[in-house]
Formats: sequence, structure tokens, C-alpha cells
Amino acid sequence: MKEITIYTDGACSGNPGPGGWGAVLFYGEHTRELSGGEEDTTNQRMELTAVIEALRALKVSDWPVTVYTDSAYVVNAFAQNWIDNWLRNGWKNSKKEDVANQDLWKELIALMKKNRVKIAKVKGHAGDRWNERCDELARAAIKK
Repeated sequence: MKEITIYTDGACSGNPGPGGWGAVLFYGEHTRELSGGEEDTTNQRMELTAVIEALRALKVSDWPVTVYTDSAYVVNAFAQNWIDNWLRNGWKNSKKEDVANQDLWKELIALMKKNRVKIAKVKGHAGDRWNERCDELARAAIKK
């Protein structure tokens, strides 16, 4: 069956500060690593950017894709229906304030529509091989 698995992670040295993101994509026997960074950003922006860049790299549509992330911010936005609430409330959070990182959330939502994307939680820094590799990629990108 055609299926893509993605692991992602974001990191920041200071928050805000220089940041990096990493992703590892799997399809069958194929593996692809991606990474990048920004000079002045936040950890949450790097977590989102990792997922966005991984999905942007896909050359297929309407495939099942599972994205594993250790970011509660990303996972909870979907698992706890934050996204639906934000959309219903005109991109305002429960405090009636503008949702942070709207630009990235909007981009992520658009990219998720191209495939059947499931966001799944992986425990960070707990020995998961691919989560650890994404963390290495993200931290290396901070130094570039």
C-alpha cells in the first residue's frame, strides 16, 4: 500500500533565538532527510515549519501520510480541535486574541488537504530513533 511516514522536530537556541527544524520522510525503502533554520524565531514556529517543509516536499497527492512529532502544540491543535475553533472564531483563540503563528497554521492546513494526513504524538527525547535523528538535524541547522 502507498503510504508515507514522516518524523519532524524543531529546536531553538533561546526562545526566541536562532532555530532549526529537521524531518525524515519514509516511503517504502526510500528515506529522505530535510532540515533548515532561521536566525530569529521560536520553538513553536520551528516545530510547525518542520511539518510544513516535510509535507511541501511530497510529490504525491491523496496518499495516506502519518506525521510523528513530539510537539504537543502541533498535536493538540488537531487532537483537541483547536484548529476548528480557530477557524470558527476568525483565527481568535479562547482568550479572543489573535492565534499565534497564523501564517504557518494556514499553510499547514492547505498542505494537509493535498493528502490524507494524520498527526501523531511521539515522546520526545525518549530514545525513538527517528525523533532523535530529527532533533539532531534541527540542532545542526541552528549552527549553520
